[in-house]
Amino acid sequence: MSSKEKNSVTILTESQLSSRAFKDEAYEFYKELRKSQPLYPLSLGALGKGWLISRYDDAIHLLKNEKLKKNYENVFTAKEKRPALLKNEESLTKHMLNSDPPDHNRLRTLVQKAFTHRMILQLEDKIQHIADSLLDKVQPNKFMNLVDDYAFPLPIIVISEMLGIPLEDRQKFRVWSQAIIDFSDAPERLQENDHLLGEFVEYLESLVRKKRREPAGDLISALIQAESEGTQLSTEELYSMIMLLIVAGHETTVNLITNMTYALMCHGDQFEKLRQQPDLMNSAIEEALRFHSPVELTTIRWTAEPFILHGQEIKRKDVIIISLASANRDEKIFPNADIFDIERKNNRHIAFGHGNHFCLGAQLARLEAKIAISALLRRCPNIQLKGEKEQMKWKGNFLMRALEELPLSF
Repeated sequence: MSSKEKNSVTILTESQLSSRAFKDEAYEFYKELRKSQPLYPLSLGALGKGWLISRYDDAIHLLKNEKLKKNYENVFTAKEKRPALLKNEESLTKHMLNSDPPDHNRLRTLVQKAFTHRMILQLEDKIQHIADSLLDKVQPNKFMNLVDDYAFPLPIIVISEMLGIPLEDRQKFRVWSQAIIDFSDAPERLQENDHLLGEFVEYLESLVRKKRREPAGDLISALIQAESEGTQLSTEELYSMIMLLIVAGHETTVNLITNMTYALMCHGDQFEKLRQQPDLMNSAIEEALRFHSPVELTTIRWTAEPFILHGQEIKRKDVIIISLASANRDEKIFPNADIFDIERKNNRHIAFGHGNHFCLGAQLARLEAKIAISALLRRCPNIQLKGEKEQMKWKGNFLMRALEELPLSF
């Protein structure tokens, strides 16, 4: 989006926010919004009118605001209820990310025990083994596409093992995940995505039947057990929860590993500093989360009660979208916000969200990134971009900041 277009645009659409062109210039656009239009109008097709939030303080406030709901049934009456855009939507949306208290608390509690500090630390040796095995495969070639060869397989193997899902199915998850996080309302894309989600539902039905017959010590078996003990988990909630854990369990970590590596490749001084001082790894991960936030925009929040923000009335049923990427570059919170600094102090980024919906898997994502990047730098000390950084392309995607590929030589 050119400067001229930025000045002339009065309403942003979903397709614009999802475009590659927008991703390429998003940070400059957000900077202008934070200065002059921190509440920016959106047109979200069938979802209606919305607002894009760009400032950090507003993001913190709204992520905890009880007037905003994740479950649209808590906002719309039965008569106002919007028609499902996808036939398979109901089977995949009854998860904790789309719920409000008390349902949210109930659903989160069911899986929280799998993501305790102790449980995550028990995965450390397994994650290290996976990282080393993946690097063993590519090291003789002196080349890899970081996304396909490393950043994607590592977290999908981890979450698949946690859930008890056959690893041979992991490539299917990549296609299904993209359909789930694709917000497009273009008719042809809707039809294609609905077909893919139908495949996903069929897969989950088959998987759950098998787990009922042969329960094991995995997380899906534990969720089925919870379902069988009463009304804690409906069938739709079960499918939706498995879907969320699969998608959220790898999509954000793929982006974290890839975006952090890309930032290091583009900032040679910071890359060399981290190689020389590996004890800066934790700080570097937090800075990578801030600098290229894996989740660029939050999922939808619906306004249940009207309120005023920056002199503008936010009406009931309006949609609120928060740019985590913009909030994490807010100059009022982060000095030299556009500088990638792995020694940044007081890094209060919100890459994992804030409030009730703070990412349950944040600790796991951090651990996976720490092991993955540490192994990469240790075993491939001369790693570098194969090609120019200007050639790297961001995916056209509403929610995520994700590179299509990241070719590296070493």
